[in-house]
Parts: sequence; structure tokens; C-alpha cells
Amino acid sequence: MKSIKITDTTFRDAHQSLAATRMRTRHMIPLIEKMDDVGFFSLEVWGGATFDSCIRYLNEDPWDRIRIFKKYLKNTPTQMLLRGQNLVGYKHYSDDIVEKFVEKSFENGVDIFRIFDALNDIRNMGLSIKVAKRIGAHVQGTICYTISPVHTTEKFVEMAKQLEELECDSLCIKDMAGLISPSAAYELVNALKKEISIPIALHSHCTSGMAPISYYAAVKAGVDILDTAMSPFSWGTSQPPTETIVAALKGTAHDTGIKQESFRGITEIFREIRTKYSALIDERSQMIDTNVLLYQIPGGMISNLISQLREQNALDRFEDVLKEIPKVREELGYPPLVTPTSQIVGTQAVMNVLVGERYKVVPQEIKDYVKGLYGRPPAPIKEEIKLKIIGDEEPIIIRPADLIPPMLHLMEEEARKLGIVRQEEDILTYALYPSIAPRFLKGEFIEEPLKPSGEEEKDREKGIPTEFKVEIDDEEFFVRVKPLGGFVDVVEAKHEEKAEKIEGAIVSPMQGMIVKIKVNEGDMVKKDDVVALLEAMKMQNDIVAIRSGKVKKVFISEGDSVAAGDVIIAVK
Repeated sequence: MKSIKITDTTFRDAHQSLAATRMRTRHMIPLIEKMDDVGFFSLEVWGGATFDSCIRYLNEDPWDRIRIFKKYLKNTPTQMLLRGQNLVGYKHYSDDIVEKFVEKSFENGVDIFRIFDALNDIRNMGLSIKVAKRIGAHVQGTICYTISPVHTTEKFVEMAKQLEELECDSLCIKDMAGLISPSAAYELVNALKKEISIPIALHSHCTSGMAPISYYAAVKAGVDILDTAMSPFSWGTSQPPTETIVAALKGTAHDTGIKQESFRGITEIFREIRTKYSALIDERSQMIDTNVLLYQIPGGMISNLISQLREQNALDRFEDVLKEIPKVREELGYPPLVTPTSQIVGTQAVMNVLVGERYKVVPQEIKDYVKGLYGRPPAPIKEEIKLKIIGDEEPIIIRPADLIPPMLHLMEEEARKLGIVRQEEDILTYALYPSIAPRFLKGEFIEEPLKPSGEEEKDREKGIPTEFKVEIDDEEFFVRVKPLGGFVDVVEAKHEEKAEKIEGAIVSPMQGMIVKIKVNEGDMVKKDDVVALLEAMKMQNDIVAIRSGKVKKVFISEGDSVAAGDVIIAVK
């Protein structure tokens, strides 16, 4: 019998799962030292979606965040979630970028790297594991747990043995959707204990309601570490509550050694912080939903799906999207739903539902996935889907990163030409997010307003308008405004063009940002030629010509925001 160790996720996965990763660093600082004194095995504070959200929504430098945690934590190791060759992005990066990112993360304060691959393809994890081991970090190799006809205990155990052979210091069972049942948890941990000697951690979510019971079953089977979140940010799509798990094991042979009085004051402050973010926490992400056993959607994915559908003014299609996700997942070879595959599958499902025709709009990331550029799918992709997405092209069979030439030097040259390099870490930020990093690093972003709970609903009830049609010199403009602290700030203005009035109009299928225009007025294009790239829901989507002809007019510019139905280009 042994004491159970606890990894607390409140500063990372908990608010990613409940509040779309919007917690500000300044709200965390008052609690860091208090959490440091509790006696946790580690605090998960970085990685996952925090890097993206810091830049895209919070106007924070994510590198500053990890440095702050390392400054205040004297007793407790920091932990990050690293997506193998994807790092903290949504695609594979070149080996030199992976190596430099792991080195800089360690240098800035990461002690434990929890490394996973969305497809459980160990080829995509090898380099980051090797680099982290070389620089002296603790490496926690990770199995993405999921349920499908091709995911079995035997295959999970075989993967664990390979991770131990790569000299991982510990192993994590990452149950990102809260699917693991008590019997499955006992069976898997028991089987792993017979085959590997490194400590085993179990990470789950309360989405289905089974996680606390599964944790106890795992404890009985010999698990070493459990992931929990402080109670104000627990339950629902987050982890089981830290205080509850500690209390449940108190006085047993598995006592965590953490004193209940250690939480005095901490829980109350987290409760106050949760109140600040209550407007972001959708009721659906707080509820127990056994339908997750059918949809298999991880906690962070649910909150982000809700956020994305809200941005598209399509929250009423949430149930349709939930039903579509398992279909897309099966057709794509049963990938575990964890970033980036959760984003890839989820976004394709959203597009299938919103566009009204399945696979009519296919993001570049889906094409790359089907080509094998994300790794080896757990099961073969349905032939008819593969044909629809990449035609007769044959998927690759080698390690995807072997096809990517060294890119770090090129990224550095581009970043320095843009004048956005103040520190070496900025080069990595640009390499990971080239479409949004320049504006962030130039100081052109502002922090997303943090509205009190119910304020948006009150605005709607009061009838406060946020969209206007303005006529200037006989021209009509569409203007969208956003209330900020009692003032009205114009955030978007553009011609309101009616597609039905414009010959050959090519319209945006959804709300997003135009990141690239590939044609000029006067150019000749063929039907289905890519004329622009739309970034929507963190994916880049091709906008294609609906007919052959000459580009008559380009209505938008790179960097412009567009709504569903906005005219982008006209082809005559």
C-alpha cells in the first residue's frame, strides 16, 4: 500500500475545460504561493490551449506566465501538456522548432513534460521525449485513452512498454473525455502494473460522472498519481475536486499526506475567481452528461465547441454537431478526440452541419490528416471519404516530420524582418502561430473584455443594438459594435454586399478571418481554384471559385473579419 500523489490542474486544464482557457495570469498570482504549500506532486500550469488563448484572447505573453509560476513555486514542480510534434499548436512542426521549443520551455520554468500524440503514434513523440530527457526534465509519456473497436487494453499496454523503453520517468493515462469506467480503470492499471515499473498517473474528466469512482478503482489497482482540480473549477467537464479526493483517501492506506486545512482560504479565493468567469462557463459544461459515452467529446472540446458555435450564431445547432462528431470520427479511422484531432474532427463536424452538405467545405488540416501528415490513424479511413477529400493521392507511411525541412532559421528571418523579435521566445511564438503572432507581438491586440455574468443577456433584454447599417454618400456599410465598459467601440466595418445581387459572388461559409487572398482583380481562375484562406475555429479553410472566369472584384483585405454569407470575391 502506498500514498497517492496529486497533480492539481486548476491553473490549466480545469479552466480550459470549463471556461475556454480564459483565466488571466493576474488572477492566478495571489494563489500560486498558497498552492505551493499544499504538498502536490505537481501543478499543471502551462501547455494545452493556454498558449493560444493567451495570445488570441488575453493579450498575454504565455512565456511570461510560465516564468511567473517558476518564480513563485519553491516546493512544487511545474507541469505542462505538450502535444508531441504539434507542441502547443495544431500541426506538426519541424524537428529544429520542436527541439528549441522544448529547450526554451525547460529554461523558462517547465519541470515536468506530459507528452502525448493525438493518434497515439509514438513516432510523433520520440523527439520531444528525447530532448526533454537530455536537458534533465521529468518526462511523463502519455496514452490517450478512448473507446472504439480498435482501442484495447492490450494495445494500450504495448504502447506503455514502448514509452518505458524510451526512458519516460512516468506514464499518464489521459482520459480526456471522461470515458473510463471503474472496471476499465481497474483492468488497465492492473495490466500496466504487471508490465511496466514506472509510476502511473490517471487523468480523467467528470463529464460522464464516473471519474471519482474510476479514480478509486484505479487506486485499488495500484495507480500512483491522480489529476484533480480545486472544487470551484471541478466537476462537469473538468476533473474531480481536489479537496474531495484528498478527504476520501484520508486515513486509508492511500492517504495523500495532504492536510485538509491546507485548503483553508484557497477554495474561497478560487470561488471568487470563478465568479469573475461565470459568464464564460456554459451550463452544459457543468452538467453530468452520460451521452459523452456516445459522443466521446473531451471537456475542453465541449466548452470550445459551445464558444465556436456561439461565435457563428449557431448555438442552436449544438445537438446536431454532437450527433455528427461520432460519424466523422468513425469515417476518419477512430482518432482519439484530443487536440489537435478533437479540433480537426469537431471543426469538420461543425462545417458539415452549418454548410448543410457533408465535406463540401474541408479545412486544410483535414486534408493533411487524411494524407497521413498527422500520423498513422488507429484504423483505416473510409475509402469514400478519402476519395472525396484527397482524390487518388496516396497517404504517406513515413514519420510525418521527416517531410518537414528545418524551419527555425526561416521563421527567425521572417520574424526579424517583421520587427517583432524582442526575445528569442518570440521567434517560437511566431513559428507556432504565424497568422496571429505578428499582430500580438506588435501590440495590436487588446484583451478580450471579461463581462460579468448575465451582462450580455441583459443587453439583449434591453434591446441594446450591436449591429447597424450606415449610409454614407449613398453607399451602405455594415457596422458591428461591441460595448466595452459602458462605451461603444467600433470593432468592424465593411461594405454589406448582397450575394444575390452580385454575379459570381463567392461568399464566406462562416464567421472568421481572411488570412490570405490568392488572387487579384483581373486574374483568370478556374472552377474550384482556391481564391482565399479563411481562418475559422482555429482551422484554415479554402475558399474556392464557384465558376471559371475573371476576378471582377475583391471585396475584402487580408486580416479582415467576415461573417457567414459575406461576399469575398466576385468572378465574372
